[in-house]
Amino acid sequence: MKAAFISRSGNEARFSIEFTEEEFANAAIGVYKSSKHKFMIPGFRKGKAPKKLIEAHYGEGVFFEDAVNQLLTTGYPDALDELGLNVVAQPNAEFSELEQGKGFSVDFTVEVYPELDIVDYKNVKIYKIEAEVSDEDVNRELESLQKRNARIVAVSRPAREGDMVLLDYKGFVGDEQFEGGTAERQALKLGSGSFIPGFEEQLTGASPGDELDVFVEFPIDYHAEDLAGNKAVFKCKVHEVKEEELPELDDDFAKDVSEHDTLEELTSEIRARLTKSSEAAAENRMRNSLVEKICGSNDIDIPNQMIEDEVSDMLEEFDHQLQYQGMSLEKYYEITQKDEEDVKGELREEASKRVKTRIVLTRVAEQEGLEATEDEIEQEAGRLSEQTRVDTEKIMEMIGSGKASYIKKDIQMKKAVEFIFQNAAIE
Repeated sequence: MKAAFISRSGNEARFSIEFTEEEFANAAIGVYKSSKHKFMIPGFRKGKAPKKLIEAHYGEGVFFEDAVNQLLTTGYPDALDELGLNVVAQPNAEFSELEQGKGFSVDFTVEVYPELDIVDYKNVKIYKIEAEVSDEDVNRELESLQKRNARIVAVSRPAREGDMVLLDYKGFVGDEQFEGGTAERQALKLGSGSFIPGFEEQLTGASPGDELDVFVEFPIDYHAEDLAGNKAVFKCKVHEVKEEELPELDDDFAKDVSEHDTLEELTSEIRARLTKSSEAAAENRMRNSLVEKICGSNDIDIPNQMIEDEVSDMLEEFDHQLQYQGMSLEKYYEITQKDEEDVKGELREEASKRVKTRIVLTRVAEQEGLEATEDEIEQEAGRLSEQTRVDTEKIMEMIGSGKASYIKKDIQMKKAVEFIFQNAAIE
């Protein structure tokens, strides 16, 4: 096999691969040996017919296509490595005439990763973002901790927002009770928004032992299509009303919920933790601002296919989010009166920004020689293992060479961001 570079214009490159007569013949023989059992020739048992007889019966080119595919399976990636081409899309190929006893060549036109040097990524000026933690922030955290440790106690008064009610209910559309609309001793926190809009509000003011009808209208995008948009009535019986009883914020509270002996110590620990989190958030905002400035000062001709691939990934991500919320992408199109191309159009600008950011950070990493070490790859595999609850060894096996490359690039980009941050002119 011989690979030869032809030309490059912008993000489009052309190159050729030439295969010899011997390589083509050997590939055809290999295909014959692996597929001869598929051919039936009179006078021969299945899989025993000679190659020339099969060619005479089915045409001399019967093994050509599979032989070419076999050669290109290894020849194409080898040519990319040899010529140093980083391809971002499937190629267009032009084949020479395929003939028995002759070699052949293929001319490829491919869209490639842009060649560029990133400039103005050192000493980028940025204003320091100060980490701020107010007394109100600390008090909110204390109140949250207080609520998480509240006791739920039964009360005899009418229910109000924030209370927990224990109730039975049966749902009807017209005179017909519908499936899935019945429960006994169901706990519901008023104001949580966990039930159909309007349901919880009508239970406000109900007392233990009350029976009442709750009238609602199902949203038009409700997951059960037979109920979507319909009016319904729920016949309810309230068994109990409960409220949160908050513990006192004192030293005993601090001992109960932490390792501290006093409320003052607990408060100090909360302030320190919030400060650390605020400092990390401020640094991240500065990092993001630096990357945005560098992207803005570098013009990049982004291969269109990279943007389209990112749009497809974002659409798939959006689809998963909708499914998590109990809605399909098709239902979303129906409700919003949009189609796939409309949504892709809305995603394209953000996709372009994401791709440009990756290109910039990847090139900064390359220009500065920032590499991912084996230890860092293993650490990342360990992090993925914790997230997915899959053994680290299995993660490494699943990663394989292809995804290991993706993980390496991700680590390199993180290092590039850190390099930019450490070399910024922070005022």
